[in-house]
Amino acid sequence: MRDRDVRESVWRWLVVDHAGDNDTLMLNELGILNGATRIDIAVINSQIEGYELKSERDTLERLPAQRDLYNNVLDRISLVVAENHRDAAEEIIPDWWGLAIASNSPGGVVVTRERPPEMNPGLDAATLASLLWRDEALAVLERYGSARGVRSKPREALYERLAVALDLDMVRAEVRTALKARAGWRVDRRSRQCGG
Repeated sequence: MRDRDVRESVWRWLVVDHAGDNDTLMLNELGILNGATRIDIAVINSQIEGYELKSERDTLERLPAQRDLYNNVLDRISLVVAENHRDAAEEIIPDWWGLAIASNSPGGVVVTRERPPEMNPGLDAATLASLLWRDEALAVLERYGSARGVRSKPREALYERLAVALDLDMVRAEVRTALKARAGWRVDRRSRQCGG
């Protein structure tokens, strides 16, 4: 079982789940904290849901650091692991993360959901805002009349200002809107709207 096999199986499952939903964007690999890490699959609609994939050949060495970053920005998170990683993974991830098990079958990899994800109780508004490109963050601040004093500052200052000027739900909504509307995004054959 390879990462690609797990990804294909999860992707098929998500396409079925979101078929006909014109407000859903699915992406392979969404960079978090300016590329410090990437979630394997992101589903963006009324929330940002991430899927981290660990095949039989992967290790869980990076999972604690990934967990800490994902916990700051993703509304819901699911870990999809091969059976050999199940016990160790459950020790690393919080109870509110979803968990699915990838296993081999004669027809290919099958993913079985063990538990659904719950809403993230600990989003960080400034880290969430860092999903925005600098010009996107500045445009949001301009719309809310909060750009004064940070227009020429580094992007981190814009993210901090967004976290102060807007409440968390507003930051969440602005980030989702920007991600779905983004032009010039890295082209990926898997990036797509799910509308019929």
